[in-house]
Amino acid sequence: MTRATVNGLSVAYELIGETGQPWAITPGGRYSKDTPGIRELAQEIARTGRRVLIWDRPNTGESDVSFDGASESEMQADTLAALIRHLDLGPTVIAGGSGGSRVSLLTAARHRDIASGLAIWWLSGGVYGLMSIGVHYGSGSFTAAWNGGMEAVAALPEWSEPISRNPGNRQRILDQDRKEFLATMERWMSVYCPREGELVPGLPDDDARKLDIPALVLRSGVSDIHHRRETSEQIAQLLPRAELKEPPWSDTEWNDRHTPEAAKEGLFFNWPKLAPVLLEWADENLT
Repeated sequence: MTRATVNGLSVAYELIGETGQPWAITPGGRYSKDTPGIRELAQEIARTGRRVLIWDRPNTGESDVSFDGASESEMQADTLAALIRHLDLGPTVIAGGSGGSRVSLLTAARHRDIASGLAIWWLSGGVYGLMSIGVHYGSGSFTAAWNGGMEAVAALPEWSEPISRNPGNRQRILDQDRKEFLATMERWMSVYCPREGELVPGLPDDDARKLDIPALVLRSGVSDIHHRRETSEQIAQLLPRAELKEPPWSDTEWNDRHTPEAAKEGLFFNWPKLAPVLLEWADENLT
């Protein structure tokens, strides 16, 4: 396990490839870098002479938990930027899907100097999509803290992996002031409330329009209730140097990943298939 301390947090990461154009890949949900599909995508990209960072965001995998910041995604974005600086990677292609696409967008927008390009897919959107993930990320911890205090939060299944892989995280959760923690969870959930002029939670549309780096946006499936097709199309219109392309899978990929058989493989099992379209875009747009 390789770790770096950035922004006061111990962050687990892995660099794949020795030299070459740096990339950073961020998964979605509260999934770690070890989820099937993440390392495999990184290896495909590294095979072409690039260097790829995969990492555990705070609150995932082996990294420390953290409840700072205006939102969880913003806190994770600032951590990624700090990690890239700590590793002295230089301007990096920031890539990710689902929650990782939001973190990637915020990283590039808030830390333009470390972003050479942006590649995103499965971007959450729509009233249902945004409100459901706000509840998904925050409501369990909020209700547990409300009814049972921080001991109840630490006992939640959603925190079992960060605690089992980084045992100090249990005490970090227990050390939270209950009242402040409740306020944090409500603040973090409120970020997902749809609002005019903010297609992506935490990123004003005006800031997206200023993000003048090469960007690749993969179109979401019509069937995807969480990552709406119109959201991917709209963000591609907002980003001044974006290309909108089709992903290397069927329209129903997100839904198919939730079948019992596919669930055994994992949500990101097919992400290695992204490598050709990502690399083609990079070869055409990045120097």
